[in-house]
Amino acid sequence: MLEEIGSILAGHWTSGVEIAILAVAIYYIYIYLRGTHGARILIGLALVFLSLTLVSQLLNLEVIGWLLRSMSVFLAIALVVIFQPELRRALTELGSHRFFTSPTEEKETVEEITDAVFELSSKGFGALIAIERDLTLKTIVETGVPIDGKFSKELALTIFNPKTVLHDGGMVFSGGRIVAAACIFPLTQREDLDRNLGLRHRAGLGLGEESDALAVVVSEETGQVSICHGGRIERNLSVESFRTRLRQLLFHEQNESDPAQQLADQAREPDPGRRAVVSHQAERRPDAPAA
Repeated sequence: MLEEIGSILAGHWTSGVEIAILAVAIYYIYIYLRGTHGARILIGLALVFLSLTLVSQLLNLEVIGWLLRSMSVFLAIALVVIFQPELRRALTELGSHRFFTSPTEEKETVEEITDAVFELSSKGFGALIAIERDLTLKTIVETGVPIDGKFSKELALTIFNPKTVLHDGGMVFSGGRIVAAACIFPLTQREDLDRNLGLRHRAGLGLGEESDALAVVVSEETGQVSICHGGRIERNLSVESFRTRLRQLLFHEQNESDPAQQLADQAREPDPGRRAVVSHQAERRPDAPAA
């Protein structure tokens, strides 16, 4: 009996591997497309195709079955066209993965962000920038205005110019591109923070508590540059210290637990509790604390 089972497994183990691979692929495709317009289209097409196939098999409708088989190639092309934005985003994320990123590209990314942040500081523009790492910020992106543009200092200055409609809220940076602007970040509920911290800083801390993203904050009142990560905040960074910490946090996570003591003004709280989701628009009210 055991020999028969062993022979069956030996002869058909590849089928099990194929089923497992297909199941994993379908699961991750579903997770990636869940909540998008493309997911609804895919579900509708799948229901129509499966229903027609089932009816043609049960009733032996040869013409409909032939049409379905003939149209399968055109359906595959149609799916590529329909899901073009999702496919492009997936390939962009794959190509921007740390495994495929050269040291030169890493250095250019850090330099571009550093130049933009300190240009914003010199002009007195308040800013809140989320830099995506391993965990997706899809839910945050959906609260803002889609941009999907290559990151540049000029575009960042335009977005955070106080006279533009997108300057309130946060900007999400992912894979070398500005994904969205005017996004709503979660606000930390910690009560042990300095009262001088405005809502931009509190939103940056809240984002770090709920994801592994970095939040770069530029104070509109003082021009100080801060980095929030993992529930901690490093304030009043110089150009060189900002560049160094950004490179460590983005590409050398093993150094993340050893920041300079003088920069870690706030310690991580073990359980910050429930967090409200708010924008930093209230920061501009006269009675709001300074950013």
